[in-house]
Amino acid sequence: MKLPAIIVLNLGLIGLFYYLSKKKNLLSFLDGGKWWLTYLAIAIITLMDELTSVFYVAAESYLLVGIAAFVFIIATSLFIRFLSSRMVEIAHILEHHGVRGGGVYSFSYLVLGPTISFAAVASILVDYILTAAISTVSAVYNGSSFFSISPILIYAMFFGSIWAVAMLNIIGIRENARFTYIIFVAAAMILLTLILSAVMDPSPGQWARATEGFHQTFTGLIGHGFVGGINFFIFGFAGVILAYSGIESVLQTAGLAKSWRDIRKAYIFLAVTVGIVTPLITALVLTRTDINIAAHEDDLITYFAGVVNGRFFAYLVGGLASFTLIMAVNTAFVASSELLERVAHRYGFHWLIKTNKADSLYRIHIINATLFSVVIAITAGSQEMLAHMYAVGLVASFTINMGALVYYRYSRGSEEIPDYHTSRTGTFIIFLLLLACFGFIAYHKWQGFLLWAIVVTIFQIIGFRVAKRRAPEIEQFRKTDSPMDLIFRIAESEETEGFHIYFRSPKDVTPISDDPNVAYVTFFSPRSGSPPKLGKNHFLLTIFRESVARRLLSLIYMLQYDFADRNIVFHLGWPTSSWLDRFSTGVMVFSLMRLPRRFPAYSFVMEYEGSEKRAGIAGDAEEALHADS
Repeated sequence: MKLPAIIVLNLGLIGLFYYLSKKKNLLSFLDGGKWWLTYLAIAIITLMDELTSVFYVAAESYLLVGIAAFVFIIATSLFIRFLSSRMVEIAHILEHHGVRGGGVYSFSYLVLGPTISFAAVASILVDYILTAAISTVSAVYNGSSFFSISPILIYAMFFGSIWAVAMLNIIGIRENARFTYIIFVAAAMILLTLILSAVMDPSPGQWARATEGFHQTFTGLIGHGFVGGINFFIFGFAGVILAYSGIESVLQTAGLAKSWRDIRKAYIFLAVTVGIVTPLITALVLTRTDINIAAHEDDLITYFAGVVNGRFFAYLVGGLASFTLIMAVNTAFVASSELLERVAHRYGFHWLIKTNKADSLYRIHIINATLFSVVIAITAGSQEMLAHMYAVGLVASFTINMGALVYYRYSRGSEEIPDYHTSRTGTFIIFLLLLACFGFIAYHKWQGFLLWAIVVTIFQIIGFRVAKRRAPEIEQFRKTDSPMDLIFRIAESEETEGFHIYFRSPKDVTPISDDPNVAYVTFFSPRSGSPPKLGKNHFLLTIFRESVARRLLSLIYMLQYDFADRNIVFHLGWPTSSWLDRFSTGVMVFSLMRLPRRFPAYSFVMEYEGSEKRAGIAGDAEEALHADS
């Protein structure tokens, strides 16, 4: 019965993938003179990284928390889906500000500035380096575990694998996506066959063991008081979160997608594929009673495949493990090149981001391959410390991302991103959970935390020196106006009864009036780039390490000093966002409401002007209403 079911499953998969292969622009498409990746291509590149966890997370998590491990894997998979929805929101915010790619670096730079962004770069770049090193070594050892190979040949396979993946990236991202898709097809057929075989051939007492896992989890959460339950939850969560490393790579490679909507589709695809496969395989293998898990820590899934389908199928699974681990190296190449491209572009290292005919960042790929090879040569014999460092860096990057998102949403609201936004309260809870997880890992793996801290410190020192000379804010400051320019404008005005100052948002590009008694002021952050200057009486003033309210207050104080006898009318935009958003930005709104009391000699107007388009729609509706009546 099992063999016919396996044959039907694989014939169905072959038919499905054949149908998909005939679709035009399945993996990439040309638009605007540039090749873009589809959501499927981006998803499967990341999927190769996440899929590697199938081959080690079951044994590692079992040794840490016992049979309850598969319950934590399931719960963490659900948590990652909530986390990925925040990644989509970040992609939407970055696109709104005209930023493509860069992931945690770009977002932390936009929201928190260069100091935190360098910590983010250090965390995520270290993770990519360690992903490449650890995955390459694991892939070679998995593939050669059935054979006796000399150490020299082993090292040759290490370096050969690294440079082969480097060449795959150098010849272009389109060819990279095609090759990854082929590996994805093979992985889908082998892993689904493994799942079907395990479901149809359970071991005696497997359901009872599964029940025991849920019971142990329940007892650990509520059987030792509130504090004990929290400790148990953080302990289990921190122990299995590495199973979903790579989830940040989708956001990191957003520059290869045309829109944030493709990033959203990619995360949905990952949720319904690896988000289900990883917990399911983990549950099936850990609940079996005919496998000594502790005795097969290094080859648990391969051994499991041999138990349910024989030795030949075990060879197939072992080969798949090697290929997926190698493709995790590919993910490290792709994502790290996007990260370094954003950093190099921001600080003017244009020689580093020169592309070849295939539009590939070949110089970055060569540097990465060299760096990965050096790390492998140093650490291939002992990687436990680097694995600890990898865990610290991964959770640190997650925490920085969520912390920046919490700050952004509670300071900006959701008016800028009406198409897609999530609950701020939920994001705050996710941030607290990640922060607790980071503290747990840092405490229990303090050697890895120390190494991570050293790398972050080095990046901070280098980053500060580079930013001091080459920061893009320097050029943005040159484009801005001085408050003295506004003062001169008011002084030259012939009107003594009233001078009007209109404050505009950076995204407002509606035409302005060239009235000598009117000025327009736009406050903007240099990290977001300067908005267009719309006229001689339009003044661009920067906000740097201060809030909009404080910047406005300092400007009014300056004008009061020079024009104590002039009537100046300040026009402030009407807040049109929801009450919940206004509550989140309440400090700024409260400060604005206090301005008339602080400056009783001036006039303050909070107004909203409807657009002509809305007025036209309203007029048409009114005429239609009269016609019907």
